[in-house]
Amino acid sequence: MTISMYQASVPALIRGLTNLQTILGKGQAHAAEKQIDPSVLPGARLFPDMLPLARQVHIATDGAKGCAARLAGVEAPKYDDVEVSFDELAARIQKTIAYLKEFKPEQIDGSETRQISLKMRSGPVEFSGIDYLLAFVLPNFYFHLTTAYNILRHNGVELGKMDFLGKQNNG
Repeated sequence: MTISMYQASVPALIRGLTNLQTILGKGQAHAAEKQIDPSVLPGARLFPDMLPLARQVHIATDGAKGCAARLAGVEAPKYDDVEVSFDELAARIQKTIAYLKEFKPEQIDGSETRQISLKMRSGPVEFSGIDYLLAFVLPNFYFHLTTAYNILRHNGVELGKMDFLGKQNNG
């Protein structure tokens, strides 16, 4: 059995974003329970030179929507990166999940050799579709999910490994 580009991308991205939404919900509940100003946790960071929680969510959602769009050869929607509250971040995640659900396997399957060019600060970076997905998008996506998880965990939110992994789907 082989795995397709669609199977390796869209369902994994949706699952990660769904789990991120659950993690943020626990962060929001923690802030309410402990009477923490609602702006504190979205602005929290692990270290002064790292990006805050809200930015981790922005980057994860941008990476997810950009991945599906680039692999399908379409333009990704632009988000303004203005979401800072838990409710706004949850809405952004939901909007991204809805966008990902619009893609059909036939739009993405076969994109292994599609040439992907990313404009980076250091200049353009070129990838084949498979290298873009496996060596750039997925590691970057999980980095930002993990960092969001760790920011909340560091700030006392009761989270465990299963919150990050989510419910197992055996079917």
